[in-house]
Amino acid sequence: MRYFSVQRNLFVFLFIFLTLAILSWGQVAKPQNQAQTEQETQEAVDELKKDAPRVYIDCTRCDQDYIRTEINFVNYVRDRQDADIHVLITTQRTGAGGLEYTIAFIGLKAYEDFQNTLKYISGATDTEEEIRKGMAKVLKMGLVAAAARTSIGESIDVSFKEKESTKPTAVEDKWNFWVFNLGVNSFLMGQQSTKFANFSGNASANRVTLESKLRLGINADWDEQKFSYGEDTITSRSDSRSFSGMYVKSLSEHWSIGGWVDAIHSTYRNTDLSVTPSPAIEFNVFPYSMSTRRQFRFLYRLNWSYVHYLEETIYDKTKETLWSQSLTATLELIEPWGTVSTSVSGSHYFHDPTKYQVNVFGRLSIRIIKGLRLSVFGSYGRINDQLNLAKGDLSIDEVLLRRKELETNYSYFMSFGLNYSFGSIFSNVVNPRFGSGGRGIIRFF
Repeated sequence: MRYFSVQRNLFVFLFIFLTLAILSWGQVAKPQNQAQTEQETQEAVDELKKDAPRVYIDCTRCDQDYIRTEINFVNYVRDRQDADIHVLITTQRTGAGGLEYTIAFIGLKAYEDFQNTLKYISGATDTEEEIRKGMAKVLKMGLVAAAARTSIGESIDVSFKEKESTKPTAVEDKWNFWVFNLGVNSFLMGQQSTKFANFSGNASANRVTLESKLRLGINADWDEQKFSYGEDTITSRSDSRSFSGMYVKSLSEHWSIGGWVDAIHSTYRNTDLSVTPSPAIEFNVFPYSMSTRRQFRFLYRLNWSYVHYLEETIYDKTKETLWSQSLTATLELIEPWGTVSTSVSGSHYFHDPTKYQVNVFGRLSIRIIKGLRLSVFGSYGRINDQLNLAKGDLSIDEVLLRRKELETNYSYFMSFGLNYSFGSIFSNVVNPRFGSGGRGIIRFF
């Protein structure tokens, strides 16, 4: 009986497999003439694309698979050295919470005279699909002009969708450019011996125009950790609350003036309440209109602080009033050869200039030779102004769980990397089978 049962199951499996195969063949099979016509058309397109411009897309926040799929009248290459056109895409946050994409078309070799810059602006509530579709549309408009120089331009058609009652009128905003955000977050994690809970909330109100920028925000954060080891249980809690307000007024293409108001409560920093108003002024060597590509800014702040501590400090203070000043120099360059971002800041208290802090931050990403990229990221801080440190010894729990700020004279971070890529210079093909390079996949190992 078992032998006949196995035969019956095998027969049913083969029947279902053959039925699905026949149905699938009926769906995909095409007349011979149609298949031949499609093949000839594809061969003609491939022949035209041999003469199409080679394009290198330089963008860290773009869906390049989508771009290659939607804009298929150019050839995409993996390295700038092989390109006819270098498309450099940079972003900066807009006042409404979206992103402004600046798309610079930089001609190389025979296209050296091809130079253009276009912009695309996404909204704060735009979906990923809307953003990539809108950016690809602007990118396509820029590349059409380059493709028109080659024989493939004969196969490109440009259309215009005319809208009714289109009028060149000023923008009328019922919200007067105000943007509001509210958020509540929670995170729970645990196992038999450890538990972790975190709750946080935030709210913000921003108004950004060409003439001024106003940002207001409040944040609250609370977390608790429990560790069980045998009969012992360690419980650790921390909380923080803060308010930050900033206003800046545009004076010219190089000068800005404004200030901050900050209020902080933090168990980590031994601060029950700290209130700090800070007038400030900034000078940018480059015009602000070039901010997506070049910035060299000097920012000066004068700070007055009232601080009430949770515990008596190592300087025998429970509260105090402090004056301090700071100066920050920031350089940011985004060029075809790579990216440079660095800043140096220094601050000190007026009542005791030996209480100071100096911080250096740098990020460098450059193409050394074709296919070889160097990336360096790091920071270093010289710290000698920890007036808030609590008096007394910290428990081992507070040290290991980082529940209170520790005394230190410095802090640092460093990351260094080299990446070399070689092989085929073209990257036209998109194949999403078994995923697309891990994008969108959650890994648990």
